[in-house]
Amino acid sequence: MANLNKVQLIGNITRDPEVKYTPKGTAVTDLGLAINRFYSTDNGEKREEVTFVDVTLWGRQAEIAGEYCKKGRSIYIEGRLQLDSWEDKVSGQKRNKLRVIGENIQLLGSRPGASSGETAGSEGGEEERSYTRSSRSGSSSASRPVQPSSSKMNDEDDDVPF
Repeated sequence: MANLNKVQLIGNITRDPEVKYTPKGTAVTDLGLAINRFYSTDNGEKREEVTFVDVTLWGRQAEIAGEYCKKGRSIYIEGRLQLDSWEDKVSGQKRNKLRVIGENIQLLGSRPGASSGETAGSEGGEEERSYTRSSRSGSSSASRPVQPSSSKMNDEDDDVPF
C-alpha cells in the first residue's frame, strides 16, 4: 500500500521565531503560520478565512528561520504532518495536536529594510531564497537555487542533434 505525507504551505509568520537548542546541540524552532483563503459565497459576498498552522523546524532550517524570519514575513514551507498526543495534566484527558514538520523553507518577498534596488537579479524587488534539508545524513544544509550562467556553456551544446 502506498503512503504519502507531504504538505506545501504559503503563509505569513504570526510571531518572531525563537531558536532553542536540544541538549545535543540541535537547533529547533516553532513557527506560527497564518494562511488566508479568499472566496465568494453563493450570493456573491466576498469572504476571507484564516487558518493557523503550527510548524516545527529543525537543524539549519531552524537557525535560518531565527535569523531571517520575522512576524508578518511570507514564507513557503514544505514538510510532513505529525500528530502529537499527550495526556493533559490538569484534566487528565487525552489531547492531540496536528503540526507540520518543515523540511524545506523558502523565504518570500523582499528583505526587511531592503529597497527594491538592493535585490539584484529579482523581479520587482522580490527576493526568494530556498533552504533544503540534507536527506543523506541527519544534518541539514542550506542551498540556493542554481542560476544558469552563459559563461559556463561549453561547445558540447552545439553538438545537440535538434
